[in-house]
Amino acid sequence: MPPRRPAAGIHAHGGVRVIQRLRAAGVKLALRRIARILLDLGVLALALWLAFALRFDWNIPVPWVRRMLLVMPWVLLCQYLALVAFNVPRCSWQHFGFAELGRMGAAIGLSGVLLLVARLTAPAVSQYIPSATHVLVPIGAAAADVVLAFVGLAALRAIRRGTSEHERGRAPLSDAAPIRLILVGAGEAGVAVARALDRRTDLEAIAFVDDDHAKQGTRIHGVPVCGRVDELASVCRHYQIDEILICVASANGAFVRRVTRDVEQLNLPVKMIPNVAEFVDGSVAVERIRKVALEDLLRRDPVELNDAAIAGDLADRTVLVSGAGGSIGSELCRQVCRYGPRRMILVERSENALFEIHRELRAKCPNIELVPALVDITEREHLDRVFHTWRPAVVIHAAAHKHVPMLEYNPGAAILNNVVGTRVIAELAGDHEVASFVMISTDKAVRPRSIMGASKRCAELLIQRLARLQHHTKYTIVRFGNVLGSNGSVVPIFKAQIANMAPVTVTHPDMERYFMTIPEASQLVLQAASMGSGGEIFILDMGEPVRILDLANDLIRLCGLVPGEDIPIEFTGLRPGEKLREELCGVAGLEPTSHASILCEREATWLRAERLDRDVAELIAVAERGEAAAIRAALRAMLPDFDDGESTASPVPEPTPAASGVLPPLSLAHV
Repeated sequence: MPPRRPAAGIHAHGGVRVIQRLRAAGVKLALRRIARILLDLGVLALALWLAFALRFDWNIPVPWVRRMLLVMPWVLLCQYLALVAFNVPRCSWQHFGFAELGRMGAAIGLSGVLLLVARLTAPAVSQYIPSATHVLVPIGAAAADVVLAFVGLAALRAIRRGTSEHERGRAPLSDAAPIRLILVGAGEAGVAVARALDRRTDLEAIAFVDDDHAKQGTRIHGVPVCGRVDELASVCRHYQIDEILICVASANGAFVRRVTRDVEQLNLPVKMIPNVAEFVDGSVAVERIRKVALEDLLRRDPVELNDAAIAGDLADRTVLVSGAGGSIGSELCRQVCRYGPRRMILVERSENALFEIHRELRAKCPNIELVPALVDITEREHLDRVFHTWRPAVVIHAAAHKHVPMLEYNPGAAILNNVVGTRVIAELAGDHEVASFVMISTDKAVRPRSIMGASKRCAELLIQRLARLQHHTKYTIVRFGNVLGSNGSVVPIFKAQIANMAPVTVTHPDMERYFMTIPEASQLVLQAASMGSGGEIFILDMGEPVRILDLANDLIRLCGLVPGEDIPIEFTGLRPGEKLREELCGVAGLEPTSHASILCEREATWLRAERLDRDVAELIAVAERGEAAAIRAALRAMLPDFDDGESTASPVPEPTPAASGVLPPLSLAHV
């Protein structure tokens, strides 16, 4: 049986209804615009009448009433044409602000100047047009009209914006009492938050605390400043506060930790505004206020970059990133895209990871050509085709096996990926005359105790050797510690354990690590890549090391739980290859660079370039055979400071001050 026809009719009627709705909306919009024009003209007419009334002390003579009525159409036409010239009628009344106010002032001012010019030229014109003097506005009335018209039009729009914000900002009424908030910080951000909360019924700003003595005892947007930040706990008790809101957009980690720990005993939730962009226009979206995150406790000062230097390396060039789907690699891709490369080659051996980063960048950066290359960096032939086809000018090598315990179980895989893979991609970069090659290294390469750290140190030596041989390619190394939230790192593991209400496992109570956020590390990698002449090991300033136990305690508290009571902490002991404390530089010591957050390691005196090829060949041979003991022996022979706990040799001596005229080794805290 053929399909019935009425379905098409239904769609037709639906289309008619849509057209009718669009027409109705168009009619409403037209009526709204006409109403606004009439309101503006009404305000302008009222302003002119008031100007004449003020000019004659509210007793306008009858002849001047006639003159006002004669001149009114011309004045209104002049003023409205000036408003149109400055595009004032098209400005939204609901979002009326200083920019629109400036346009309006310029338009009314221009019309006032035109009226003044007409008034001053009246005697000359009246010789030819005697009736011209009858349509002129007195100077006093013209001046008053400019002021009154401006105030009237601005007031009209301000009233509309105020009613709109009031209607839009009011939360639905409920029987529940509003949440009582205390705002930490009475600066620009705090004022913006207080203004936003004033339109809510579910949230109420009770008080500010701020360290500025000049603000103590004052009221800001109706909210009193009731003490300093170190008095936060007592103020919360006095005012029976429900939540604490940090309103300092530039708050560093020390400040956030100070606030959270001061009120730890009160068991109150601590929230904060995300960043300075939230209130750049004088407002803040209350819905985007969020709980304090672990990144906030470790927050560091914003990185200041030399964008011109980075853009000079990346803009309009072809950039290849290996390990593009990993935590660091994917963020490097995002940061590189900010500088407008012509083409991005995403080298990744994980299909799913490559799919995700390619899909993300394709949506965010439609003007950049993206080449997803599903390639293992150890496959020289396949990788060579990528270099030959796309001719990258910059290579950022982030691909690596990095999990210390896994590589202790699989030392052969560590050598084949981290050493052989690095040698393959670095040599191809030189063969194809890539301008700049950057390798991402790790603090575990310093006095390594693990297979992972030793393999990365071998890779560093290979890059330094190539830097001496290849003069057309600038080889540099960037070394840093842990990054928050990377795949397999301690923070996601802790979060999963807390979510399951399982014990949080910490290897040792005194274990410390350097931490940095992924975006910060990626930005500094690009900055370091634009520096130096080749062969340097640049080290990112990671700040002070953080105890893993403190990290676990903070994370448990941020989840609203009590460490040791709601969530126990268990110590599992050091795993194979782990250190209690990591180092960022070895025997050679550090030197400052032109960037405050980037240091440079002086080359180690025991670097043996003449034996490197032979040592690497022996290491790769035993790795291909999968001989774990032989791999460790080869690494100990190649790296004098490698101590995996199985060597009987005496430990490497601590660095001593160098000879006169050379700086002694420096720590990050001293540079």
